[in-house]
Amino acid sequence: MLGLKLTTDPRWANIAEDNLCEILSDHAWCEQKAATNAISLIANNSEYPDLVKALTEVALEEMQHFQMVTELIWKRGYTLGRERKDDYVGQLMKFCKKDGSRNSAFIERLLFSAMIEARSCERFKLLSTNIKDPALAKFYYDLMVSEAGHYTLFLNFARKYAKDVDVDKRWQEWLEFESVLIQSYGTKEQIHG
Repeated sequence: MLGLKLTTDPRWANIAEDNLCEILSDHAWCEQKAATNAISLIANNSEYPDLVKALTEVALEEMQHFQMVTELIWKRGYTLGRERKDDYVGQLMKFCKKDGSRNSAFIERLLFSAMIEARSCERFKLLSTNIKDPALAKFYYDLMVSEAGHYTLFLNFARKYAKDVDVDKRWQEWLEFESVLIQSYGTKEQIHG
């Protein structure tokens, strides 16, 4: 369903499980950044009422996820670590086309968002099927379902509002780029690491 060209090595879930405090802190900040991204898209594209409505719901949901993850951190006696740079997301941002119309920049940001949600969904699925803790496995399964919805939402908005971009062609370019990029990740206790 996600169209990702390369799946994460299941051993990444073992790295995550061995470092739950770190993975949960990183996850919390990923949720906060996802909310911020949705708000930024709203602020820069407020002329689309359906997008504003849908992304307001996404921003609220992502902050609820942030809250859920931080509560899980504290319940387990961990400390929420400091926000850290997400190199994977930084590399995706560099792949965004910077030349072109306002519309093409908008579509690039939607595809960028869809890519992050797709990989997060794939990683959450991996956690849900490989973590030994049943409560945590269910937690990640539920989040996987949510992320899949966000992925399709961003991709559908890109298709709906593209004026000068062949979205399906550009999405394939994103998938190809990401399949090479992700090969450098999967060894750290980070959602995208």
